[in-house]
Amino acid sequence: MVKSLDINTVWLQRLAEIGEQIGNTPLVPIRRVYARAGVEIWAKLEWQQLGGSVKARPAYNIIKTAIEQGQLHPGKTLIDATSGNTGIAYAAIGAALGLRVQLFVPDNITVERRRIMQALGAELVYSAPLEGTDGAQRMARELVASDPEGYFYADQYSNDANWRAHLEGTAQELWHQTQGKLTHFVAGLGTTGSFTGTTRGLKALDSSIQCIELQPDIAMHALEGWKFLEAALMVPAIYDGSVADGRLIVTTERAHEVIQSVARQEGLLLSPSSAANLAGAIALADTLDQGLIVTLFPDSSEKYSEVYDEIFA
Repeated sequence: MVKSLDINTVWLQRLAEIGEQIGNTPLVPIRRVYARAGVEIWAKLEWQQLGGSVKARPAYNIIKTAIEQGQLHPGKTLIDATSGNTGIAYAAIGAALGLRVQLFVPDNITVERRRIMQALGAELVYSAPLEGTDGAQRMARELVASDPEGYFYADQYSNDANWRAHLEGTAQELWHQTQGKLTHFVAGLGTTGSFTGTTRGLKALDSSIQCIELQPDIAMHALEGWKFLEAALMVPAIYDGSVADGRLIVTTERAHEVIQSVARQEGLLLSPSSAANLAGAIALADTLDQGLIVTLFPDSSEKYSEVYDEIFA
């Protein structure tokens, strides 16, 4: 018992150090791809933190909260379903703590994501590709049910620590970085944590801020990490449809167009989901006479060589 307590103390100390690498990402203007008097678009470079994506925020908060509440301790394995980025964040934090991490992922995730998670020491279990993260969640739950004492099921799709990471972090950063001048926030829906938490945080600061959720147009889209909620067998439990002021649809084709434009005009290499967020911001901007729109760039191009080979062929 004493040994376990000592290790928990070490974990919490190490977590405090890891926390210095989470959040506080830069907010940059998009001025060449979209330029119109009275309307600005700014984007947060979320890949500039531990694990290289926006998912560092919820992964860190989920692990920290679980340790503090006694749900996760030495001897337990962290398990979750992921399409890649949250898994990479879990694996990076797990490696720093000496925490065993087991991840259920669809078999069609990018090669880069597989290699990064494996390099960080995570154990991967593959689910049916056409079932997406819904299938991965089912498999994870079945394993946890077989040995509930051996696993901590992080369950990013239902864990309030997911959206709270954005309420307490992302929203506050956006507010301070724009000096409270932002008028609109747009973001795509995956686990829905970034949109739900950031929206709640921004609305608490200024209820007039308009927050627009983004979704793909069809179930068989290629915007990795996004969910087409109408066809999802498992809608994330943390999703709150009442917080959005509106919804816009973004196609995979439009996201790929934006990837090309931003690379050649802004000097940024975006992932499909980052480009889709910007596409949604541009679509919203076209409807406004004045406004300061902010969005998130969840990750960069480095995990999407197959997508880039297709776009720039």
